[in-house]
Amino acid sequence: MVPAREPDAPRALYVHVPFCARRCSYCDFAVEAVRRPPTREWLDAIEAELRLRVAREGLGRLSLATVYVGGGTPSLLGVGALPALLDRIGTYADIAPGAEITAEANPESFTVALARDWRAAGINRVSLGAQTFHEGALRWMGRLHGADGPARAVAAAREAGFDNVSVDLIFGLPDRLGRDWGADLDRALGLEPEHVSLYGLTAEPGAPLGRWVAEGRERLPDEDTYAAQYLLAAERLTAAGFRHYEVSNFARPGRESRHNQVYWSGAPYLGLGPGAHSYLAGRRWWNVRSWAAYAAALGRGEVPEAGAETVEGAAARLERTWLALRTDQGFPLVAASQRQRRLAAQWAEQGWAVVIGDVLRLTPSGWLLLDRLAVELDDAA
Repeated sequence: MVPAREPDAPRALYVHVPFCARRCSYCDFAVEAVRRPPTREWLDAIEAELRLRVAREGLGRLSLATVYVGGGTPSLLGVGALPALLDRIGTYADIAPGAEITAEANPESFTVALARDWRAAGINRVSLGAQTFHEGALRWMGRLHGADGPARAVAAAREAGFDNVSVDLIFGLPDRLGRDWGADLDRALGLEPEHVSLYGLTAEPGAPLGRWVAEGRERLPDEDTYAAQYLLAAERLTAAGFRHYEVSNFARPGRESRHNQVYWSGAPYLGLGPGAHSYLAGRRWWNVRSWAAYAAALGRGEVPEAGAETVEGAAARLERTWLALRTDQGFPLVAASQRQRRLAAQWAEQGWAVVIGDVLRLTPSGWLLLDRLAVELDDAA
């Protein structure tokens, strides 16, 4: 059994930017397409929510070890926006020396000037949404940066002094697009990033892609093709020296995402912005997704909460099992039942896991079955 963490104040802060120049075909995130983002209004709203949350949860002055600005497209906000955000956060929180401060960027809006602006403000990690290097697939997605955009963005980051760059890639695209997944992996490795995140394409009901698939106008690859692409990426990236430290994430040694590891460890975190989630002392809550509704609630002095749940009992146990299995830290077998130990041995025989000492770790083949295996292991407790 994975021990529960003692509740404590969050040391990780996520801030959501809900604006994009265009909504991608696969996107079901809390974003909206705008010509010019309302940066000042967004800053005011984020600060207002932080002030209300600190007071409502009795948090006092926060001490942050990680800050992550995601979206949406944070780079669309332009020069000056994220330094202003960090200044406003500083009213309510101390950002620890050596803290990991990440911001997401799309290649077309990540310029040398913006990279220098972010670096001077203390941002020390950039996550670039490359997704693919195939021109036809980029157009199908609605991406704006072109095949050479990621290389230009990485060059801008390096010129500004960033030594921690992550690249996002999407696999499982429709076969008809003709995207060569192996070639995309080669292009990504050629950028020499410190970190790579993989995302398997899914047809979310609220996204254009979901409608296309439901109407029979688009078809995603079958399970075997999806699995083969995932396993090829795992093989190529680990052979290149990356540590496959979580289902979808690969890092050079020491460059693992410290912020995301907070989510996977079950530690508390605070999220601000439309659609953002928070977790504290066994309670999880999430904000309204609409930017207009979010800003209006804060204008009335109300927290923009859309819902909440208490994670306890059997649900909490299953969640801890699932979180443990999704990273290479694995599931501890010290207090495991005999049924759980038998399952671990069976999975090892099937190539889905390895057992090292008293720790059960899933292999890439096992990670493809994560949800099912987590339920089976929890049921065997």
